[in-house]
Formats: sequence, structure tokens, C-alpha cells
Amino acid sequence: MNEMTAVTTAKDWASDQEVRWCPGCGDYAVLKAVQRTMPDLQVAREKTVFVSGIGCSSRFPYYMATYGFHTIHGRAPAVATGVKLANPDLDVWIITGDGDALSIGGNHTMHLLRRNLDCQVLLFNNEIYGLTKGQYSPTSRIGTRSPSTPYGSIDRPMRPCAFALGSGARFVARAIDVHKSLPDVLKAAHAHRGASFVEIFQNCVVYNDDVFAPFTARDAASDKQLWLAAGEKMLFAGGTTGIALDVERLALKVVAADDPAVIVHDPKNRSIAHMLIEMPGEGFPVALGVLYDDPAPTFESAVAEQNRSAASGKTPDLQALVSKGQSWMVEKEPHKI
Repeated sequence: MNEMTAVTTAKDWASDQEVRWCPGCGDYAVLKAVQRTMPDLQVAREKTVFVSGIGCSSRFPYYMATYGFHTIHGRAPAVATGVKLANPDLDVWIITGDGDALSIGGNHTMHLLRRNLDCQVLLFNNEIYGLTKGQYSPTSRIGTRSPSTPYGSIDRPMRPCAFALGSGARFVARAIDVHKSLPDVLKAAHAHRGASFVEIFQNCVVYNDDVFAPFTARDAASDKQLWLAAGEKMLFAGGTTGIALDVERLALKVVAADDPAVIVHDPKNRSIAHMLIEMPGEGFPVALGVLYDDPAPTFESAVAEQNRSAASGKTPDLQALVSKGQSWMVEKEPHKI
């Protein structure tokens, strides 16, 4: 921790703005988890920036006692990139949703991840458009009935973590809005140097209530949640069942916990991370926690180094710059009557 960084509490990170989400919305839980986590990160509020696009989740910057930008639909990554390049010392967080990040903002999200800007991307996934009254989103499941799909959606849903991994993200994780492990995932994302992508399953009580209940409900959590930890075996169902690699099929399979083939989680194994993301629902758990973590040089550090190299041995001369290339003098002609 920087010696000049003041010790803070969760209350110090909460703004004086009235939180305006629907009662019971999962966004409340995520907000509280972030506010509780920030003091543990030992960062300064005046050096922290939250950037959001458009959607229910995008109200987030108003509720944090930091700097923030509530930008336009899908463009939070572009604004965040400008912020980080202008001042690389800032701690930048992007708050977005499944529609904001993966529909109109899909292109921006992809390029931010492939460039590896040092920031944390928190994607609130409720598999629906909540702010605009419940239309289906890029992550909505086949058959989802909504005002825009009254007969059920026929679109194949996107998997946000698969999108992130395919875009070149070097850190990919999953968490649940109300789960006690969310702060640990946030800390891991912050510790990663580069673009950290965290998908948070977030319940929309109004338009898509309990869509995640098959693996988040109390009676299903143990059997359906696989929480990953580096260097530990992939076990779930109270430690009685595990995940192994079917070598012949090059796919994952469910085995007994005592099977020697149970995989030990290596966050740097990109191939296994992709398999974990794509695990089928029937008979398999949902992989949670840090799926992939393999740091690489960041975008802003490469830009800074390029600028230093280009400026080396040169004296700044604005006049020479604007006069460079073709130029000519325009002489004023006498006014003719």
C-alpha cells in the first residue's frame, strides 16, 4: 500500500446518492460486495474511476464515492481506454451488462480485451434487458418469452466468458451476485495486471426472476456449483464428485472424487478454461471463480513505451510539426468593387 493512501471502510466508498434499483435486484448485492472489497485493495478513492454504459447496472458510478463516468450505450470501454491512457496511474473499473457489453458494445468490449488495457470489467449478466422493460438480450436462452420474443427466442445465446476468452482476454472469471466468494473474485481480478473480465450472474426479480435458480438455489448450490481454486482438484457436490478430462473425446466428464484423473486447476491452461466455460448443463456443474489467469503486457504500457521511443533524442517543436509537409502562403487580394 502506498504510504499516502488513507485507510478506508466500506462506508467511505458509498456515495450520498439514493440507490435506485428495483427492490430485491441483484445489483444491490454486487454494489455492497464492491464497496466492502475496495478497502481491502488499499487503493485511493481519488485515484479510482468507475465507467459505465447504459442499463440498470450502469447507474453504478453514482453510488461509489469515487470519480466516474456514466457514458453512452456500449461505449464504456472506449471512454475507459481514454481515461487509462491519459493517466495510467488511475484504477479503472468498467461496469456493464449483457446487453450493453455484448450487443451494441460488443465491438468495443472485444477490442478492449484484445488490447489488454489494465482495468476490471464487471459484466452483470441477468440474461434480459431490464432497463427497457424485459426484451431478450444476447445471453437470453432459447425459448425466452419477452416483449420482443412473445413466442420464445430462437437465438442461440452468447456465453460471455467464451466471448472474452475468444477476444484474447488474459483473465476470465465468474461469480454470483449474492455469493460470499464474490469479493475474493473481485480481489483476484484487481490483482491481475491487464484486462480482467468478470461475469456476475445477477438476478432480475422483475423480468427474469430465478433464471439462475437451477444452480444458485440453496438446495442446488452444492451439486451444481464448481468453485475453482488454483492448485486444487476440481471437486463439487460436497467433495464427492469431480471433473476429469476424457482424453478420447477431448471433453470434460464427471467422475468420482477418488478418480486419479480428477483435474487440478491450473488457471493458465486456456484450453481447459474454455472447456469449463462450455460445460453442458445436464449432469455438469457451473464453473465459478477464476477460470483463466495468464498475464501479458498491458496496452497502456506499450503505448507509453512507444511514445518514449518516438520522443527519444528529439526536442519538441510545435511550429516545425505544423509546418511539416506541404504548405503555402495565401496572399490577400485587393478588394474589387
